[in-house]
Amino acid sequence: MTETLAIIPARGGSKGIPRKNIRNFSGYPLIAWSIASAKQSELVTRVIVSTDDEEIAAVARAWGAETPFLRPAEFAQDQSTDLPLFEHALKWLAENENYKPEVVVQLRPTSPIRPTGLVDAAVRILLENTEADSVRGVVPAGQNPHKMWRLPQGEKGPMANLLAVDGIEEPYNAPRQILPPIFWQTGHIDAIRRETILSGSMSGKTIYPLIIDPEFTVDLDNLRDWMRAEWLVAFGGLEMVWPGRAKRPMPQKIDLLVLDFDGVLTDNRVWVSEDGYEMVAANRGDSLIMSKLMRAGTDVIILSSEVNPVVAARARKMKVEAIHGVGLEDKAVVLQNLLKERKIDPAYVVYVGNDINDLPCFDLVGWSVAVADAQPEVLRAADFVTSKTGGHGAVREVCDLILSVNR
Repeated sequence: MTETLAIIPARGGSKGIPRKNIRNFSGYPLIAWSIASAKQSELVTRVIVSTDDEEIAAVARAWGAETPFLRPAEFAQDQSTDLPLFEHALKWLAENENYKPEVVVQLRPTSPIRPTGLVDAAVRILLENTEADSVRGVVPAGQNPHKMWRLPQGEKGPMANLLAVDGIEEPYNAPRQILPPIFWQTGHIDAIRRETILSGSMSGKTIYPLIIDPEFTVDLDNLRDWMRAEWLVAFGGLEMVWPGRAKRPMPQKIDLLVLDFDGVLTDNRVWVSEDGYEMVAANRGDSLIMSKLMRAGTDVIILSSEVNPVVAARARKMKVEAIHGVGLEDKAVVLQNLLKERKIDPAYVVYVGNDINDLPCFDLVGWSVAVADAQPEVLRAADFVTSKTGGHGAVREVCDLILSVNR
């Protein structure tokens, strides 16, 4: 079998999104998505993360990648290019381990949404075409450069078209359908021969394409990109690689919304008086939406292990049903019996939780939701992670999503 090394570059000094490579992306550290693409490949034989950051290295190891070295600081600057860090990795591995892979795959963490089978498809193209120096992922360009212009004399002079086309005198006036198709390279994948990199190029001269569905096009440069990409993960319906269990789509009909209390309707804090009385804080916006949600056909139940009567009091204020004082280990049993007794199809139930005792309930319903500040295990298990934290608008966010479906 051809020795194929996946290298995932992940420096620690991201400016646009601080600590980007280990920031939570749809329930998993961002870097885990690229590691998963490599680990789930049939043809990749080794996965390494090249980083200058000890914390990133630890997260990478936790998700199954190797970090046999830390990248030198001079190759981890804002203006650092790919070639020096790949040359460093290959030379280090050859000198210290006598390891010399034939194929090197680059998986950039900032393009986490990858089709299943993408990595193997790129490696196969490279191996089947001996003249190829590399394979690069591309998508059809959103804008045709034949209709783009240069301003050689600035704003005061005539324009010049950017590209000429043989046989078409004025491509900028031509129908799009008769212009040559144009493709744009993405950060999803590069498969490169080792000798191409060591000769001083990340691509060589003979570059073969791997055409990717543009639906997968994501590049995380800022928080707006991040929010759009998480929406695509949750609602795009893409056949993609997941670090854990593949996420289920939101049901097209939702009959019941089940809410945990502490950490979901509250921010998980509690105020305790000297007499032992407890108070919690809730978000008024979470209750204002409930009557609208129920008019649209979705019932609401609070299911809580909390024994404090504050749960019932809050439920009365929200005008929803509450089942509380449930044992920590019994929530799933209570939920299962409830659905059975009321003849509610679990496929049309949404459960919102934040802690590990909610995990068994996730498996009983059609769509599971974790609030943004849920425990890591819960974030990873959920089908969807809210952008808002518990007690600070997370429930309202879920209700708005349900209304968009049930309306």
